[in-house]
Order: sequence, then structure tokens, then C-alpha cells
Amino acid sequence: MAARGRCPECGSASLVEDAHYAQQQLVCAACGCVLSEGLLTTTYTDEEHLREVAYSQSTGQKEQLSRCLQRGIRRVQDLCKVLKLPAAFEETAVSYFQRALELPAFHLVSLEKKELLGGCCVLVTCRQRRWPLTMGTVCSLLYAKQELFASVFLSLQRELGLSVPALSLADLVTTHLSSFRLLQPSANIPAPFLEDKEQLVARTMAIVELASDTWLVTGRHPVPVVTAAAFLAWQSLRPGPRLSCPLARFCRLAGVELPPPAQLRLKELLEILLAMASQLSWLRAFRLDKRTVVKHVGDLLQHRLFLLKRAFSQQDGLEQQDTGLGDSPAQGPPSSPAVPQQQGCPSAGQQQQRGTLRPLLPPCLLQPRKRLRAAAPSAAGAAVTGDEPISDSEIEQYLRSPEEIRAFRKAKAWS
Repeated sequence: MAARGRCPECGSASLVEDAHYAQQQLVCAACGCVLSEGLLTTTYTDEEHLREVAYSQSTGQKEQLSRCLQRGIRRVQDLCKVLKLPAAFEETAVSYFQRALELPAFHLVSLEKKELLGGCCVLVTCRQRRWPLTMGTVCSLLYAKQELFASVFLSLQRELGLSVPALSLADLVTTHLSSFRLLQPSANIPAPFLEDKEQLVARTMAIVELASDTWLVTGRHPVPVVTAAAFLAWQSLRPGPRLSCPLARFCRLAGVELPPPAQLRLKELLEILLAMASQLSWLRAFRLDKRTVVKHVGDLLQHRLFLLKRAFSQQDGLEQQDTGLGDSPAQGPPSSPAVPQQQGCPSAGQQQQRGTLRPLLPPCLLQPRKRLRAAAPSAAGAAVTGDEPISDSEIEQYLRSPEEIRAFRKAKAWS
């Protein structure tokens, strides 16, 4: 591009502007004299008057962002190809990435976070389109830490104002089980351990719904719950040769990692199944345990709602006490069984009965963790008499409705 003025060496008017990397230089085309160098400019007006500007406002900074944008777009496209996402997903993810890089919040972040920004855009796109993709899958592809990835994901969601729906358990079950090697014939997997994908997904979904109905999913990481449910479903579909296979070996054969809480989730699911089995008349004659109850998972799931209502009903005695009916002598003791025990039943003494059943509560209320020992009261704390006024901002946490009071009494009685 030609510029105004003449060369001070030869007097030629053929002056051109040459971009050396990110710096504009004014050079004489006739003799090669450099009239100016190292001046960072951002507009044609600044270039004409050779005005020095800050590097953050210069064309060099814009070119650097452009290179960063190009690398990020290629990274987003490569990730979409690896995940075999539709073309519309790729376009949406690229647009999110371009919008994010235009925000000042992502200009001065570390290079590692910029590397993860493309993966976050892909995850947001899949969540919005109801495509089953987990954060752990993206982190494994990017070799990233989940804590750092989650922070970038939340920043992207906040800065762009995006509405990202949570991944449903049904989508997670389908995604998690699709990677199981037990669904495809292989030389390393015994023939009795192979299973049909549709049957395994359907049975696992039913067990996950059971776990959701019994408070085993709320507030917990879903992957251990899905892993334990898939293991029970796999055993129940062909219990003969599979009952002797432990959870750790199942995960090795399936080619997935064993999350540590999966053992606890498996134990809780088996306890729920045993309580439900105690309400089926044709199963009371068997001495069922946590191993043999797996054989009857299909029957238990078929009558899930009815068995849950019988096995985990609200205590009649406590309800009568709350309403004042428990003091009537005609009502009898609150622990009197509503369902009589059958004579000659081997497990009759161990059967849970309707009058003494615990309510269906979250595990955190049934088995509360030990509280830390309170510190010694200070001199200021010892002077508290209980007559101090309560502020308006704190009084709401002391108010309880009648329903909350009854629920608290029931939880306290079984804690």
C-alpha cells in the first residue's frame, strides 16, 4: 500500500508500508530505506500519522487472536469428528467458541483453559440438543482435569448466558452402556457373559428408576449408580453363570473403570430388593440373601410400585401419635402387625411387617454421619441466655409447618 511523503535519502515518492510480523514499516521502494519501524498501529489514521499505540490495541494483538481463533476452531472440528456429531452440532459449537473469544473474560485466561474452551462449547451444544455426552468423556479426550474443565464450563455458561439442561439418567445409561465390551463378541470375553444391548439397557433403566424412587440417586454422582444398576441387570438376565462374577471383574470385562462408590450403591440396591422381596408371597418360603435375590429382579421390577408401597410405607403408629389417635386403647399398640406371619415360614421371624416398617427416607437421614465434637464455649458464648432477639433474616429458618414437624419426628425416631 502506497503512503504519502518522500524518501529523505533519494527523494522518491514511492513509499510502501510493509508488515513485518505484526509491526508496520514504512519503506522506500526505490532505495530500500526504512523510514520507520517498530510502530504498532491499529487504524489507517494511526498508520498515516505514525502514531504509536499500546500493543493490546494494535493489529498484532488482533492477528494473535485470529491465530488463536483458528486453532480453536480446528480443535472444535476435530473433537466433533471424533465424537461423530452431526454437521449442525459442529456449526453451533464453532459459533459458541467464536462468541466466547470475543469476550474480555477469555482474553487473559491461561493457555490450558483456552484449550478446554472448545471442549466446553461442544459439551454445551450436545446438552442443548439432548445428545448423550458426559463431561468425563470430553475430559478423557482432552486429557483434562474435571475440576478445571468444570470451572471453564461454568464460566462459558455464565458469560454467554446459555441455558444448559442437565443430562438425564436415561441418556447417561445409554451412553455409558454403549461402550461396554460385553455387548460385542470377543476372544477375551466368555460366551455366557455376552449380553444383548437392548435387553441390558432396558433392565438397567428399570433398576435406575427404582434407585431414583428410593432416594439413591438424589445428590449423588450418577455414574456409580448406573454402574451398580448395570451390574445387577447383567446378573439378573442370566444368573446361572454370572452370580459368581464380582463387580470388579465385571468392570474389567466391560472395559470401564470401577468408581469407588459403586460398591456402596450396589449394597443399597440389594437392600431395597430384599425389602421388596419380603412382600411377595411366593418368595417368602425362600431364604433370600443379597446374592440369591438377583434371580428374582425381573419379578420385583414388574411389581415395583406395589412392593415399594408395602415395603416402605409410612409408619401407622407414628402418624397416629402425631394426630392424637395413638392414645386410644381401641387402636392397640402401634407395633401390632397388619399382615400376620405365616406358620412354618423359615424367614417368618425376619419378615418386615407393615406396622414396624421404616418410612422411605434418603440414606443421609437413615444413617446420618457422625457430627464433629463441638468446641468449648467461649466466654461470650457462655453468657447467651436464649432471650436474645432473632433478626428478620434468621427467623425463617426456625419456622416449621405441621407437615415438616411430623416428617422431622419420623426421621428422628429412625435416626
